[in-house]
Amino acid sequence: MSLTMTKEEREAFLADVHVAVISVAEHGRGPLVVPMWYSYEPGGQVRIITGRTSRKGKLLERAGRFSLCVQTETPPYKYVSVEGPIIAVEAADLERDRRPLARRYLGTEVGDSYIESTRDAVGNVLVRMRPDRWLTVDYAKQYESR
Repeated sequence: MSLTMTKEEREAFLADVHVAVISVAEHGRGPLVVPMWYSYEPGGQVRIITGRTSRKGKLLERAGRFSLCVQTETPPYKYVSVEGPIIAVEAADLERDRRPLARRYLGTEVGDSYIESTRDAVGNVLVRMRPDRWLTVDYAKQYESR
């Protein structure tokens, strides 16, 4: 019995709201691994926002790719890990990128409040990654045939 998710299952799971853990290669050290917000639509690209001059932003630019892992926090556990090349880095737009991401994680009212309190932040970039390698597990599948 395979615990691997189907293409549809993994894409739907990744599209759900989870805090992701991103991993970016760092020369001479282990990779930088930190939690962050992201967005994804099935068949599309993983989208993250970070400061262009932050440690993470500089490493992303240098590495040209990253890995992202999302998981459930309660049993039966599930996770999706995805890796791929960065296909674009562009200035993050307040309304197109930042506000929808804040609302995704905080809801409309708190998300809008967060955006207003960080409105003057400069140097944020939208990083888009094309998923090309997937690793998935859904432990609930071990109970399906019983």
